[in-house]
Amino acid sequence: MAGPSGRGGRALDPDRLRCPACGTTFPGDERFCPDCKLPLVQADGREVEEVSERHERARKVKPQFTEGPLVHVAGARNQAEAEFIQGLLLEEGVPSLLRRSAGFDVPDFLAAGPRDVLVPQSGLDAARQMLLETDILSEETAAARAGSVPSAPKLVAGLLAGLAVGVLVVWLLSLVAR
Repeated sequence: MAGPSGRGGRALDPDRLRCPACGTTFPGDERFCPDCKLPLVQADGREVEEVSERHERARKVKPQFTEGPLVHVAGARNQAEAEFIQGLLLEEGVPSLLRRSAGFDVPDFLAAGPRDVLVPQSGLDAARQMLLETDILSEETAAARAGSVPSAPKLVAGLLAGLAVGVLVVWLLSLVAR
């Protein structure tokens, strides 16, 4: 029984795999290079003809952008727009994850509704830069996301100012009603 063959009909050795980045060879039971984090290929330099879409996507991811917790980098109005942003990020080597935005769950319209685009913390700056260059993310939105939580003194000052304006309006209305 013949084993799998590569392009040109030559038999591939399933017991020898190598890293496409550093060239280190590994036994056939390994799947990823421990140093480069890339999927291994056949040792003779050729790959099996059928490469899955997932495998192709994994090869585009830059390992330096895969560290840290997931953080929100952009929002999309629907699934198609979110997948477009995800594709752009992948072309830059930044992996991303899509999820439905909080508070929107309509099972009848699974592709409808807002989506959050999340990236690992190490890829956040590269993702923001790419989204700014493509005008998907505005500078104001990026700045607001960087410091989206107002400081406590500013929040208290704003609440007190609003309360003072409200008391003033009620006092003026009581004077007019007399």
